Amino acid sequence: MSPGSVAVDNPGHMNDARHHAQGSECGQRLDKWLWAARVYKTRALAAAEADRGRVLVNGQAVKPARTIRPGDRLELRQGGLRREFVVRALAVMRRPAPEAQGLYEETAASVEARQRAAEARRQGIEPALARADGRPTKRERRDLADWQRWSVDIDDPPRGVDDGPHA
Repeated sequence: MSPGSVAVDNPGHMNDARHHAQGSECGQRLDKWLWAARVYKTRALAAAEADRGRVLVNGQAVKPARTIRPGDRLELRQGGLRREFVVRALAVMRRPAPEAQGLYEETAASVEARQRAAEARRQGIEPALARADGRPTKRERRDLADWQRWSVDIDDPPRGVDDGPHA
């Protein structure tokens, strides 16, 4: 087995080049690798993210068909989180998650940022940030109705003043 391949411990599956690509002379499409490494749920989603410029290979925005090799550095934006990987191996097939994690090494800064984001989610949402726009709360609706009740429009005639004769 070459240094760039990943061993599969399950004896029911083959441990040869049909399951994991060998060496740095081989390459693999970016979208296929992202799907096989379980970074994205579908290959189409991986391709769409690359097309939108959210995937960088060695610091450059690339298309989904870009060939990647072991040693390449990937930067991804997923939601508000930026993740960085170093490609360790290539996979011909999508494998279970524990095996897929052997295809890459996430950088220490990326792991730390992901853990901080997870901790912030566990702590809860800041109430001021929870609602930017949208439907007003019950209190806001009452305040708005009260303000409209007491506000005066220049075009409206004053209340209680009658301009015409009474019949």
